[in-house]
Amino acid sequence: MRTALLNGYDYLVLYLGLAWLGILCLAWTPVALVIYPLLSERRGRALGRYVIMAAFRFYLASLGISRRCSFDLKALDVLRDEPSLIIAPNHPCLLDAVMVISRLPNVACVLKADLMNNIFLGAGARLARYIRNEPVRRMVQQAMQDFDSGSHLLLFPEGTRTTSCPVNPLKGSIGLIAHHAQVPVQTVLIETDSAYLSKGWPLFRKPPMPIHYRVRLGGALIRRSIPSVSWLNWNTTLRMSWCKARRFTRPIPCPRRLTARCHDDAPCHDDLIDHASGPHSQL
Repeated sequence: MRTALLNGYDYLVLYLGLAWLGILCLAWTPVALVIYPLLSERRGRALGRYVIMAAFRFYLASLGISRRCSFDLKALDVLRDEPSLIIAPNHPCLLDAVMVISRLPNVACVLKADLMNNIFLGAGARLARYIRNEPVRRMVQQAMQDFDSGSHLLLFPEGTRTTSCPVNPLKGSIGLIAHHAQVPVQTVLIETDSAYLSKGWPLFRKPPMPIHYRVRLGGALIRRSIPSVSWLNWNTTLRMSWCKARRFTRPIPCPRRLTARCHDDAPCHDDLIDHASGPHSQL
């Protein structure tokens, strides 16, 4: 009987949580649409990003109250007052951007182009001056302009959700932006013990609960400090930063569906770098 009740409660948390996130996004959409042409770019950007941060933080706190999800995100707080940098997390699930943005008041996010027109996210993303992932040249230009205001850039270097621990092969966009903007890259390791909302996970499928998420920082890599190093070696160094973050303390076990490709002691080879030069996809 207790198991049945707990299972029912899990379903309630899952579906109400999804509905709550949708409501929060939709509630902001008409407001963002109205004020977008009324505010200057600077004020619109600041307001848009602050509201999104507050909404996402409120949403995660709501899930935490249920005691079926836990989020250890305090490691991100040290980045709040840092100067312009690229924040480069791995991407195990669809909630990753929500977790990172919930702790940082001045971060731009690189989004898929179609998400900029999404009814739930589009208006708020445009007000916050988030950046489309294509065309690549325009993405790089907008990122560089955004750095001029002292903001951070959230960019998932894998270009899709993670299917191998700790990261997939990397796309070239992060190196392109770091090279042109000459800003540090701060790697972030997002760990979870669940495959919920990972690649291929149906939106309404209930995972085993409770679910735990934890964020840790890797090393900050500064492109201009190593000008003689090739891009291949620099990207390999970037990947090693995630590996070291994972080994620094006891990692959260990988979700079962990834276990076959997840080895805590496996080396991070440079043949895992993807040099594709096409558009950088997100989510």
